[in-house]
Amino acid sequence: MPEDVLHPSGERTGPAPGHNGRDGFRRFRKGLPIGLITGRRSKYGVIVAWLIVLVVAAGFAGKLSSVEKNDVKSSLPNSAESTRVFDTQAKFGSPYTVPAVVVYERSSGLTEADKRKAAADAKVFGGRKDLEGPVTGPEISEDGKAAQTTVPLNLGPDYFGKVGDRVKEMRETARDGAQGMAVHIAGPAGNTGDLSKAVSGIDTTLLAATLLVVIVILLFTYRSPVLWLMPIVCAGVSLQIAEAVIYFLAKHGGLTVSADGAGILTILVFGATTDYSLLLIARYREELRRHEDRHAAMEEALRRSGPAVIASAATVAVGMICLMLADMNSTRGLGPVFAVGIVVGAAVMLTLFPALMVTVGRWIFWPAKPGYGSGNPIDTGRWVAVGNRIARRPRTTWVVTALILAAAAAGMVQLNSHGLTDQQAFTTHQDSVAGEKIIDRHFDAGLGSPVFVTARADRAEAVRTALMSVPGIDRGSVSPPMTKGGDALLYATLTDAPDSKAAFRTVERARTELHAVPGAQARVGGNTALNLDVKQATKDDRALIAPIVLLVVLVILVLLLRAVVASLLLIATVVLSCATTIGVSALVFRHVFGFGAEDNSFPLYVFVFLIALGIDYNIFLMTRIREEALKHGTRPATLTGLAATGGVITSAGVVLAGTFAVLATLPLTQFAELGFAVAFGILLDTFIVRSVMVTALNLDVGRHIWWPSPLTKKEDSPPAP
Repeated sequence: MPEDVLHPSGERTGPAPGHNGRDGFRRFRKGLPIGLITGRRSKYGVIVAWLIVLVVAAGFAGKLSSVEKNDVKSSLPNSAESTRVFDTQAKFGSPYTVPAVVVYERSSGLTEADKRKAAADAKVFGGRKDLEGPVTGPEISEDGKAAQTTVPLNLGPDYFGKVGDRVKEMRETARDGAQGMAVHIAGPAGNTGDLSKAVSGIDTTLLAATLLVVIVILLFTYRSPVLWLMPIVCAGVSLQIAEAVIYFLAKHGGLTVSADGAGILTILVFGATTDYSLLLIARYREELRRHEDRHAAMEEALRRSGPAVIASAATVAVGMICLMLADMNSTRGLGPVFAVGIVVGAAVMLTLFPALMVTVGRWIFWPAKPGYGSGNPIDTGRWVAVGNRIARRPRTTWVVTALILAAAAAGMVQLNSHGLTDQQAFTTHQDSVAGEKIIDRHFDAGLGSPVFVTARADRAEAVRTALMSVPGIDRGSVSPPMTKGGDALLYATLTDAPDSKAAFRTVERARTELHAVPGAQARVGGNTALNLDVKQATKDDRALIAPIVLLVVLVILVLLLRAVVASLLLIATVVLSCATTIGVSALVFRHVFGFGAEDNSFPLYVFVFLIALGIDYNIFLMTRIREEALKHGTRPATLTGLAATGGVITSAGVVLAGTFAVLATLPLTQFAELGFAVAFGILLDTFIVRSVMVTALNLDVGRHIWWPSPLTKKEDSPPAP
């Protein structure tokens, strides 16, 4: 194919920039087998090859749920004290005991019939085959209005998938014949059962919602009844193959995959791959006006936009891989899962998608088919007007924009990312939450979630004495030590709700006191201690991973643009965008949605997603500006780059934001918060940071933005007469 460049006017202007050694992607583009992808005959080989891969992968993709790990052990922080207690508990029985607290309440006071009913239920529950210890209760509250029975269920390591059905059975048993008495299942089993129900079918729910969102947006964007099929089909292929690869990594490579990770994978793959397709479609449509042969048009489109797609995918994938540095098992497993989805998606969109597009021909754009020699919309579109307005006062534009964003970022003072209580974890009414409220009104809140302590057997009594003296521990609930193989296990009840700040402080006091017992090697575990350790581990992970992600993204930008100044400015803009997003989100959560707190992982996940995904649009814009700057200089290149990419990038941002907003369809506060924040952040980055701030910075700094690249010496070309 000739390497001459065609100007938007259609006039051939000479050899393409970069083939004289100035273009940083010359060798890269030359090395791509683009001719095989877009060839008249070889394109069919590409399609057949992917079909074979898809057929093979489909069977394994369906098995992904079978290797998911949703148990406690798979999510614990590796180095945490509660993790070691969990391991030691296995010597004394199953560490997977999840107590179910059956709660009864009658506001006018329990009748004798109510008490007999609760006692009869306790006998029925005591005959279950899935118990770890005796059923205790029913215990009647001091005011005589409530009763509770604790049933220690042992459902094994895969309890997450079973507990929902078991809790449902118990609830039906307890409510049968209750005669108006309120009955709920609370405690860890009740809460986990509701959580299991909430994420049940998460893959199907998110897939259906994501498909609907993407299809609607694509129909609105292109106003074509058929064009939307291509991105959707290729995104579906990407997801199937990615799930198959992840299945093998989980089955044979030790990768940890959770239900929520698999659900977010669906959103990420559809959102990112659709973005890549939008970029390719925009450049392909542009080239179809310059090339009569659609194969030549797609080849040039791939040569020009392929590096940006690869750089974008690499940035996201490497950013996600950084999550593997986390101490939290649940966080560490997400990195490879998301990275595989992005890499597979980019591979499909750079090979199968263009092969399909050139196979079907120009009619796929009907009714607005781009004709050869027709005018280029980028010369007169709305983004030309936006660029011209910014160009009048670029410094004022970016300074004012930065100040507004910084002011909005101040909302971070409202951030409360210390974890969600059980009652805050759901956005809809849940039976376990209703039960917990009854317990809070009538009983010691910590009864259903004890603190476990392990120690050396020869120091167990000293540890027990120290534990009884800790404020916040019910002295009378401290058990005699059980010993086995040199280890001892004790348990006790908290006087405060197990997910409260007061309970966390009690665990901290207990650890301080018990660690001071000479030679005891005492450790404090249990659900409250676990949540405390998760909170600290997540904080440490954030402090470690955030700067590494920034450094990795900076290095990729420098290699891509060969410009230190531009790379630093782009990093600064996405960091500001991320801070603004978190600040605005905290205000919205507190004063609009009424959420009392954010999940521990919220700041880290939002940061990683927005830094990795937000930089994508800057890459799309800056690579186009660099391409044009080689010919015309930085200032005209900036305006051309904005005009050429404005529509596609905003469309891509809407698609990606829409897919993440789908997370709000789940009745879980954690997902609702993450979905809102990422969606808002992407829209902010797309419409404000990238289109206004980055454009203004390019115009203000001018050619010096490319330092130390030779482009700093490239003077702006005078406008065409």
